[in-house]
Amino acid sequence: MSSVTDFQTTQPEVRSKEFRKFGIRDKIGYLCGDLGNDFFFLIVSSFLMVYYTDIFHISAASVGILFLVARVWDAVADVTWGRFIDTRKASRHGKFKPWILRMSFPLVFFGILMFVQIPGMSNGFYLVYAFITYILWGTLYSTVNIPYGSMASSITSDPVERTTLSTFRTMGGVIAGLLVNVLGPLILFVDNKADANHFMMGAIVFGILSLSSYIACYKMSTERLIASDSQENKTNFKLTLKGLLKNKPLIAMLIVSLGSMMLTMLSGAVNVYLYKDYFGSASLLSVVGLIQISAMIIAIPMAKPLVAKFGKKEVAAVGMLLAAIVYLSLAFIPDLTAIQFIAISTIGTFGVGFFNLVVWAFVTDVIDYHEFLTGLREDGTVYAVYSFARKLGQAIAGGIGGFAIAVIGYNSVNTVQTEETLHGLYRLSTLVPGLVYLIILALLVFVYPLNKKRTLQLSADLVSKRNEGK
Repeated sequence: MSSVTDFQTTQPEVRSKEFRKFGIRDKIGYLCGDLGNDFFFLIVSSFLMVYYTDIFHISAASVGILFLVARVWDAVADVTWGRFIDTRKASRHGKFKPWILRMSFPLVFFGILMFVQIPGMSNGFYLVYAFITYILWGTLYSTVNIPYGSMASSITSDPVERTTLSTFRTMGGVIAGLLVNVLGPLILFVDNKADANHFMMGAIVFGILSLSSYIACYKMSTERLIASDSQENKTNFKLTLKGLLKNKPLIAMLIVSLGSMMLTMLSGAVNVYLYKDYFGSASLLSVVGLIQISAMIIAIPMAKPLVAKFGKKEVAAVGMLLAAIVYLSLAFIPDLTAIQFIAISTIGTFGVGFFNLVVWAFVTDVIDYHEFLTGLREDGTVYAVYSFARKLGQAIAGGIGGFAIAVIGYNSVNTVQTEETLHGLYRLSTLVPGLVYLIILALLVFVYPLNKKRTLQLSADLVSKRNEGK
């Protein structure tokens, strides 16, 4: 990999004190961070829309506007907070993880507050209440998630160990998904209907689990690579911006993440209606959660050896190909039973699993590439820009999700939806995912440049440049 000559840089100094060796404690600690994130994130992405439409009686279109506004604001908050983190000096506990501990308490509090129903209030009150609590929760989520995501590149510099961290992060999401998607519908719904008291109970239970996980992440993770004081004080926004614009791997991952997160949010919201109304049983969501999480668990031990042999980009691309084939096939297979649909879609989930297992290692590679271009180690800023794309995807999905549900004619007052609405739900759950997976596949193959060979070369080039700067 050739050097970039149009940047005049100095190499960043990195303090690396004598810490215990990277090991299972770091992996479990990093797993706990995403466990904490996803206990609430999954409740929000999968069940908040149905809570708003069926309990607060907010129209699906209004919910779509709320999700759109909140996610755009969150995207801005991500970048602002990432830049703020990069300008802070590291404490003796590290630069990133202290913020996880500090901000996790208000984050969980406002998460629970979203699911509080106040008897006797008007629909207008609930709309305003939803806007305030949801936007506050999303802002606080940025203050925890940005330092958590940025922390991976400071725990270890080894590419293989970073892939392991990405795998364990995904395992955290898998465990949270197992608990939320399997237990959630059983807790939140009564007689196939969303129940306000049960939603509140679920929010408290998962809130406590979330807070406990954040504390475990703080206690068990160790930041080994910490920028020196001279690096921390040397912030050059013009140089940073120039590096971001020239970072082709970052730009590719921004587009991929935009599509991926847009689909995750859209599918999470639509699937509740698909099983509740199209297949006639919200409790089937527990079966779906269990089976599809099982598919992810099967993929976990396969990910590391496959990545070691073929590379992250290559493994992720094959996974997207499999997912695209499965969902496009489902779109054109008529009159499937719920069990048949679940069985076939699980194969697609297996393919998506490989992408999810390595995606966070892509991010650490992108952060390294930024350092290669600029000579600045700006983990928080680069991760925040990446998170910006994910939040923008959430914004688009939230808006499209609410409007799509409204356009196909969903009406929360109706006990049984019209035939046209039911077919619309099915198309949203199959054809749309298939097309998005196909687009992501094309981006990985033709746009993202860091294949296995170039990633290894990047790591070697960084070591060389750092040594030259000493």
